[in-house]
Amino acid sequence: MVHEDEMSVYGPKDHQRVISKLNTRLGMLYYVDKVIELEPFPETMIDEAKASAVPDLLLYDNETAESRIIFEICNQEGLKKDLKKVAHLIEEDNYGILEGFVYNYKTKDWYQYRKDTGWITETPSFSLVLGIDLNDFL
Repeated sequence: MVHEDEMSVYGPKDHQRVISKLNTRLGMLYYVDKVIELEPFPETMIDEAKASAVPDLLLYDNETAESRIIFEICNQEGLKKDLKKVAHLIEEDNYGILEGFVYNYKTKDWYQYRKDTGWITETPSFSLVLGIDLNDFL
C-alpha cells in the first residue's frame, strides 16, 4: 500500500511553469532550429548508470554522453539548498557539468556556477556554453 505522504512531490505551478518555459524554448532551439547541441530533459537523473541527483532541468550532450548544464528552480525557502546542490554537483561529483543555474521564481534572480570558476555575478543568466541569455526565455 502506498501512503499519500510517500507520494508527495514539491511542484508548485510557478515552479513547473519556469521549467516548462525553459524546456520548451531550449527544446525548440535543439529539435527545430538546431542551433544548440544539447538536448533538454526535465526532471532526469544525471547518471543513469547509478542512483544520482535529479535536477529540475538538464542539458545533455548525446555525443559525449554527459550532462553539461543543470538548472534548479526555487523560491526563497529553497535557495540555499539549491545553491549548495549545484556547486556540489559541478565541483565534487565529477559529472562533466560545465554550468549550473539556480533561478528564484519569486524574486526573479538568477545564480550561475561555472566549473573551475565558481559563482558568476555579472549577467548570471547568460550561458557561456550556449551563448544565450536564459532570462529572455522567461
